[in-house]
Amino acid sequence: MDIAIIGAGRVGSTLGRRFSEAGHRVHYALRDPSAPVPDRLRHPGAHVGSTAEVVARSEAVLLATPWSATQEALGAVADFGGRPLFDATNPIGAGMRLTHGHTDSGGEQVQRWAPTARVVKVFNTTGMENMAAPVYSGGRATMLVCGDDAEAVDLAVALADTIGFEARAFGRLEQARLLEPVALTWIRLALVHGEGRDFAFGMLRRARA
Repeated sequence: MDIAIIGAGRVGSTLGRRFSEAGHRVHYALRDPSAPVPDRLRHPGAHVGSTAEVVARSEAVLLATPWSATQEALGAVADFGGRPLFDATNPIGAGMRLTHGHTDSGGEQVQRWAPTARVVKVFNTTGMENMAAPVYSGGRATMLVCGDDAEAVDLAVALADTIGFEARAFGRLEQARLLEPVALTWIRLALVHGEGRDFAFGMLRRARA
């Protein structure tokens, strides 16, 4: 599958490498494709281009921009043509607080900004270290996925499973109102409460008789 990545920072490039390792072709969007390509984007299966160019080449799109840059980045694409848009962003503003919540979410805002895409909230609830290595001695890190289009959700679940997560569908896109606070919980545990970044949320199950 050809996957465009809008937001080629640490999260986007980490997931890009994992997608490439799983056999997908990755196309990174750069503001200036003529500029030198950063080393983190130089790996087998990777290409670069403008945002409009890489989306046109893709079958699905990963959105991994900082929240403050998200609207502008999406505005560079006139028409997503119904492509799945995997939204890994979180609407975190000043003071490490969510800018959307309870009655709205960043995922729903992304859908309003990109009405021709099929938005799926995924890859937002953990850090890049777990995207690089989601398997722990006690099991796989959990990745919850929500969206209004069942086919796009299934594709995101399969992609997350392929790179090592235990992925589960979690309802319609409005459930991003729950997943984005989970992301902020992970961030605060990592950065404020001293847990560091090498931990993940997972699902424990009792043995069945």
